[in-house]
Amino acid sequence: MTSIISKWFGISEAKTTISREIRAGLTTFLAMAYILVVNPQILSPAIIIPGVSDVSAQLVSATAISAALGSILMGLFAGLPIALAPGMGLNAYFTYTAVLGQGLAWQTALGAVFVSGVVFLILTVSGLREAIINAIPLSIKRAIGAGIGMFLAMIGFQSGGLITSNPSTMIGLGNLTSPAPLLAIGGLILTGSLLVRKVPGAILIGICVVSFLAVSFGLPVYSDKPFTGFENGLVSLPVWPRDLFGAFNLRGALDISVVGVVFTFLFVAFFDTAGTLIGLSEVAKFTDQEGRIPRASQAFAADATATTLGAIIGTSTTTVYMESAAGIEDGGRTGLVAVVTGLLFLISLFFWPLASAVPAAATAPALIILGAMLMEPVARIDWKDLNESIPAFVTMIGMPLTFSIANGISLGILSFVLVSVMSQRARKVHPIMYGILVVLVIKYVWLATVR
Repeated sequence: MTSIISKWFGISEAKTTISREIRAGLTTFLAMAYILVVNPQILSPAIIIPGVSDVSAQLVSATAISAALGSILMGLFAGLPIALAPGMGLNAYFTYTAVLGQGLAWQTALGAVFVSGVVFLILTVSGLREAIINAIPLSIKRAIGAGIGMFLAMIGFQSGGLITSNPSTMIGLGNLTSPAPLLAIGGLILTGSLLVRKVPGAILIGICVVSFLAVSFGLPVYSDKPFTGFENGLVSLPVWPRDLFGAFNLRGALDISVVGVVFTFLFVAFFDTAGTLIGLSEVAKFTDQEGRIPRASQAFAADATATTLGAIIGTSTTTVYMESAAGIEDGGRTGLVAVVTGLLFLISLFFWPLASAVPAAATAPALIILGAMLMEPVARIDWKDLNESIPAFVTMIGMPLTFSIANGISLGILSFVLVSVMSQRARKVHPIMYGILVVLVIKYVWLATVR
């Protein structure tokens, strides 16, 4: 069995070991296990089923199953150490814009997710999706990785209570004397020190130690409350998403009035997936000299298939997760990492209460450190060429400031094309980039006026 696994995933060629890949898969799972709690919380206001009291439990199962299927598909067929799960931001759009904002039935919104996944698959099979990615300038590709790093760090600072909203300055320093920030700072110092000393599994150790301290001392870092224990026991039978499975309304999603919703799902997921894949491939040093992703078609096909399957199961768009950087930085280099992560999501159907014992303060240090690690590609941007450096900077800064990978990439592409045209470098812009420019104008100008 060991020989078969090594051969299938190319363990020797990747200069890694099965044990290291398994550990990296566990690290990735712990870094993104929060989605088992957060995704149901976000989707619950939209998916209300009269007479059904366990919708949240069904959403937990739908989240875990879609994450498991997507991650395993990515690992087996694309061979990349990148996990998938229902995407943050896209789930919020599903609930607060599509359903609660525009009044769509949640079944129709799931249908829109399904349609966007099918379109993704068509774009992938036709080769257009990979062609679009290859047309993006190398400087922007490198900036995407750094931008994701800044985005991750900002999420880490926020979830750890190190920064907070401020009506006067938008962002302000959090209360550093409260338990969550103190745990986050301690975890940051511990994890950073272990990484500097090259201790294997440093990120995983940091998450476990902080979680242990939070539980042991009864610190109020679980929604401002101490950990109350496992109400249903450590092991709990999963609830099959019986009211969600196959509930998507395909006919409703194909109505002309829903085209804007489908386009938004398609647009955001396209650039989120592309940006995350590029950034993670850069940090793992998978990309070639032109910034192309290995086995990109297989990766995009896995992503598109996961989205359609997720819609059938009953959750919003499934996409690649930037938290996969945790496993990559822990030494993961093959698809075995994603398969292990997927299997752990399946196991979490029975042990899902464990995820509730990991507070945000425990994962915050990992996100901040990963943000620092993802900044490395910035050194390879030609900062003296302003036609390259200005769009690259806009791409990076746009992600954390708009809280969206897709918006950051869009702003970068817009600035690159327009600056190139205005500076008489229009011929150096790939023709596909002009097509993307038109799509961006439709997205940000036309669709904004018809909502």
